[in-house]
Amino acid sequence: MPRINLLPWREELRQKRKKDFLTAIVGAVLVGGLLAYAGKLGVQAQTRAQEGRNNILETEIAELDMQIAEILGLENQKERLLARMEIIEQLQRARPEVVHLFDEIVETLPEGVHLTEIRQAGNRIELHGSAQSSTRVSALMRNIDSSEWLRNPGLDVVETIDLGPMRNAQFTLFMQQISMTEEEEVVMP
Repeated sequence: MPRINLLPWREELRQKRKKDFLTAIVGAVLVGGLLAYAGKLGVQAQTRAQEGRNNILETEIAELDMQIAEILGLENQKERLLARMEIIEQLQRARPEVVHLFDEIVETLPEGVHLTEIRQAGNRIELHGSAQSSTRVSALMRNIDSSEWLRNPGLDVVETIDLGPMRNAQFTLFMQQISMTEEEEVVMP
């Protein structure tokens, strides 16, 4: 029988398989590298896109912060204006109080009583004067007590001074003025 040598054919097949295997490995490495590079590029693109969105959001947030600061400034200005308006309204309501005060002092002043000084601090009024007698000072206090614009009369000092044949009573009297706002509060429960 003739002898056939199959080794070179097998050797060629082995070399071909080895070459195909190495080609497949190199191809797989290349494809893997390309996929990794494509993934890296995709992630970078997504990162840039997200950074762009973040920048847009940051600018919008900065604009909103400026608008909020402007709104707070406007609210503070509004509060100051409202406070000024309230003060102006109080002054407007208090304008006739001076007229009422002087009118009421004249009406409550009995005959024989003369005022030498009037001082006012807030709603508290201090009267200095002289009267023909201490009875006239008592009448003044009763008139103040029954007044609709004055209240809480309080006598601080009464001194009797001889002025020749006449005797005068020097006095210091305190009272409170009823403001129009207090009167409105009493009327409107």
